[in-house]
Amino acid sequence: MVSIIMPAYNAEKTIALSIDSVISQTYDSWELIVVDDASSDTTAQIVCTLATSDSRIRLLTNKRNKGVANARNLGVKHAYGEWVAFLDSDDCWCNSKLQQQLDFMSETSAKISFTSTSYVNENNICSNYVLHVKRKIGYRDLLKANVMSCSSVIACRDLLLRYPFPEGNLHEDYAVWLQILKEVAYAYGLDKPLLRYRMSDSSKSGNRVKSAGMIYRAYRKAGYNAVLSALLALRYGLHSVSKRFHIRRGW
Repeated sequence: MVSIIMPAYNAEKTIALSIDSVISQTYDSWELIVVDDASSDTTAQIVCTLATSDSRIRLLTNKRNKGVANARNLGVKHAYGEWVAFLDSDDCWCNSKLQQQLDFMSETSAKISFTSTSYVNENNICSNYVLHVKRKIGYRDLLKANVMSCSSVIACRDLLLRYPFPEGNLHEDYAVWLQILKEVAYAYGLDKPLLRYRMSDSSKSGNRVKSAGMIYRAYRKAGYNAVLSALLALRYGLHSVSKRFHIRRGW
C-alpha cells in the first residue's frame, strides 16, 4: 500500500480536483490521508462527502492551524503503507503516476524518488514548460536547487519517521530531502511530468522575497553557517528566477 498525505487549509476551490486525481489512479492499493489544518471554509465537508463513496479516504482534523509541516508529519504517523507519497491540495497527478513511479522504484531499488513537473495556473491553463529531472541526484546536486517537487515524491515511511518535516518559517520539504540524502546515496528521478503543479502568486513560493528567506533558513537547518547559507540561497534564487521565467513564458 501507498499512503498519500494531503495537507489542506481553506482548499475548497481545488481539493476535489486533487482528490479526483488520486481516485483516478491506475494503481489502486492506496490510502489517502487528508489533514485539514483548521480550515474555515468547506474543505472538511468536501473531503467527508468524497470519503463516503471511497473508504480509502481518511480525514484527520487539527483543531487549530499548525502549519503544513505538522500536517505532513501527522499524516506520516497515521499512515499504514510501507511507502508514503505527498500531494498538496491544489496539485494533481496524471492517472498512471503511482504505477509508473512504483515500477521505476522497483527497477532502481530507490528508497526515495520524484518525477518531472508540469505547471498550470489558477485558471487551469497549462504551461509548455516542463521541469525535467535527472535519473538520480545526490546531496551536492540537491544543494544547488530543489528539483524534488514535494507533490511528486514517494519515500519509504521509515525514512520519513526518522526525518520529520521541521516546523517554522522555512521550506520544510527541501530541508527534509537534504537530511535524507545525507543518509541515502541517491534520490531517483523519473523524467516524466506526472505531476501538475499549480502556480499561485499567493502561495509561499510565489512571494520571491519571502521564499528567499525560507530557503536561507532551510540551509541553516541543514547545518550551514550564516554566510554560506546566504551564498547558497543566492545561487538557489537565481535558479528559481530562471525557472519561473520559463514557466511563465510557456503560457
